Amino acid sequence: MVDPARHADDRNFLESILRYIPGFRGYLEEEYRRESDFLLRQWLADQLQHGKRGLDEYLQSLVAAMKLDDLPAFERVRAKLDGVIGAIRSAERGYSPLFGFVRVRSEQLDQVYLADQGLIDLVHQLAGQLEKLGAADATPSKLAVQLIQSIEALGSQFRRRAEILKGVD
Repeated sequence: MVDPARHADDRNFLESILRYIPGFRGYLEEEYRRESDFLLRQWLADQLQHGKRGLDEYLQSLVAAMKLDDLPAFERVRAKLDGVIGAIRSAERGYSPLFGFVRVRSEQLDQVYLADQGLIDLVHQLAGQLEKLGAADATPSKLAVQLIQSIEALGSQFRRRAEILKGVD
């Protein structure tokens, strides 16, 4: 798995030199922003996909315990989770003006970075909830509601980030 924080470390010698050529620096920065955006989104989706194993194990335990009435609620959880994972994976690589040749305001970048940190925090929280389903004390119906709320919060944060990137903010 690629660590988005190490992306800037991967610049080679030639790219470092070319950053000083007039006009080329903006192109490189645009491409690095696009690639970093892509890497972050793939990492987020991978974390959620990994967390789905906890959901699968919990569903198996419900079946083994013959708690079949609780399965439809968790199928809704799975559908919502798959939807968010798909949205994160398939989002366009960068938006104008953030990723274009125009000068980016530092306030807008700060908003994007804050939104990204919020996404990372929500993904960690949700992945943790999914991984610990088997040890949870709450009833299955309450767990399903909590998971749906967490997934919806994550989806809302992702849409908010997209709005910032599109300049709608």
